[in-house]
Amino acid sequence: MHLAYPTVVAALLFSVGVYGVLARRNAILVLMSVELMLNAVNLNLVTFDVWYQDRLHGGQVLTLFTIVIAAAEVGLGLAIVLLVYRNRRMVDVDRLRALAEDSTRPAEPAPAGDPAERKAEAVGEAAP
Repeated sequence: MHLAYPTVVAALLFSVGVYGVLARRNAILVLMSVELMLNAVNLNLVTFDVWYQDRLHGGQVLTLFTIVIAAAEVGLGLAIVLLVYRNRRMVDVDRLRALAEDSTRPAEPAPAGDPAERKAEAVGEAAP
């Protein structure tokens, strides 16, 4: 097998991944595009490892490290996306420029007293 075939496929995968990162607005699709780019790198590592027939199999070892890092990245990325969705009810990357709350709003005073009193005040009833 020629070295050019898997290298071209890896370049195409990497290009599709770069396009996905730059053009998509959904955070889940951006994470999937990053995974495509990592898999293109893995394909190149294994291809060059087979082509040069290294006795130490350095390309395969680096591929395993990349797979572990990709799994950790997916877990952490999905956790962040779920937290952002839970707080903001959206995962549009263009609208999520700042993860902090709006700093122009004045800070709300911390409620004092018993939690039952706070609940009664929120509902508009008298506290028991």
